[in-house]
Amino acid sequence: MSAAPAYDPRTARSVPETLDASQQLERSPDFRADLERIRFSPYFSRLSAVTQVISQTGAGMAIHNRLTHSLKVAAVARAIAVGLSAEGGRAGELLESLGGCNPAVVQAAACAHDVGHPPFGHLGELALDRLARGHFGLAEGFEGNAQSFRILTRLDEYDRDGAGLNLTAAVRSAVLKYPWIRAEGFGRPGGPQTPQGLSPDPNGAGARKFAVYTLDLHSMRQARAAYPGIGELQQTVECSVMDTADDIAYSLHDLDDFYRAGLLNQTAISAEFSAWKETRAELSAASEGQLRRVSHTPGRGLELLWRQLHRKDPWIADGDAFLAAVERVSEDVVEGLLMSPFDGSREAERSLATFTAEWITHLQSSVELHAEPNVRSGHVNLNQQAWHEVAVLKFLHQRFILGRADLTVYQRGQARLIERLVLGFSAWLEDEDDASRAPRRLLDLVELAAQDMLTLRRESPELLDAVDEPSLLRKAQGRGIIDYVASLTDAQATSLDGLLAGTSERLWDAGQGL
Repeated sequence: MSAAPAYDPRTARSVPETLDASQQLERSPDFRADLERIRFSPYFSRLSAVTQVISQTGAGMAIHNRLTHSLKVAAVARAIAVGLSAEGGRAGELLESLGGCNPAVVQAAACAHDVGHPPFGHLGELALDRLARGHFGLAEGFEGNAQSFRILTRLDEYDRDGAGLNLTAAVRSAVLKYPWIRAEGFGRPGGPQTPQGLSPDPNGAGARKFAVYTLDLHSMRQARAAYPGIGELQQTVECSVMDTADDIAYSLHDLDDFYRAGLLNQTAISAEFSAWKETRAELSAASEGQLRRVSHTPGRGLELLWRQLHRKDPWIADGDAFLAAVERVSEDVVEGLLMSPFDGSREAERSLATFTAEWITHLQSSVELHAEPNVRSGHVNLNQQAWHEVAVLKFLHQRFILGRADLTVYQRGQARLIERLVLGFSAWLEDEDDASRAPRRLLDLVELAAQDMLTLRRESPELLDAVDEPSLLRKAQGRGIIDYVASLTDAQATSLDGLLAGTSERLWDAGQGL
């Protein structure tokens, strides 16, 4: 009779479960079960109707959404994890000492990493953060990464009340890209000696990025206890693989989107790259202020990008590597892909598919494993050359798309829509005569937030900025409303805006799914 396998703390769930006989015969059944729980979650399904960068409502179905993004991140992440897991020798020993790199864990984390993102992409995130802090007095505001963790561990439902999807410690840890609460950022100096995301928010709210709200801190601590070899502010190996894959996918499929839509002006982009290469010496002598005053002049954008990289990440930023990255992107993208406008033909599709596949293969093969990574990096990251290449690829859409006036005016309208929803639901719940008729799911989320805040007051009152019950219940109402609005799709948010304004002409259709 074979001995029972040794206990693996990475498989520990929030609430223990018993596997049936068929599951016990499988290898790593816990991690694959997590992957399926996430894929079958309604929070995951809704990502098909949530903006990635540009809303499908305004740009058509060819544009990536949060679901297609997550699936592509999962594919890239799995390929990286399989490659790392196959390594033997010292690399294999190092990987095992750090907690391993299971491909199913990496896939699950990649599928789950964006489930907390609200309607209208990053724009919605900023609007909810401002409202959470300003209107409800929630010091932690709103953060998409922390919202993802809250959904997985608390808001979603599987078969254990209050345990979310009841995921393993490995998967819960693998979604923690910024493993700290917002308050961890207070007093931090920022700059190259501070982990990415932990630099103080410019609004003085604490860390700029964080992966867990104080309400859910106990779940993070429980999950991270399974990884004694990982530093307190460091990602697990599986999380750093997911984070690297996210960077790779983001840099390429945004390029795909905007190329298909005809929004990347080859002439303007070529002028930017050519001007920087031809006047590098002159630009390097200019002050930052001088560059910013004429930032739209060709060449200035790339020079400002280089200075930003060198200022924030001097541990890896290198002038020669940046020049080589500019040369490669210029050759492959500016003077390659963009020379032939996308016309929807089979030839254009084949050209774009080949370009994307070659770049993904190149970047997937450019990862490195480190025993003691820089404080601003993970145990797995891109090598120096690939790191610069991804930065230059991202620059294309940041420089030539996100600053467009037509996109900005559209996004400002979406921000006002989010504000109307939050304030409308707040007024509804404050109406004693009508509050009981609010959407059942909204009332459930407010009740859940109240339970969490009262539990935190009882067990860790030092983590709260107010402990009197009326204040806590007011904040719980705010957190519940934020949880509710953040769980909507773009279309649901738009329909609900019409309902709350009393202008919808399709009451019963628009009201379904409240």
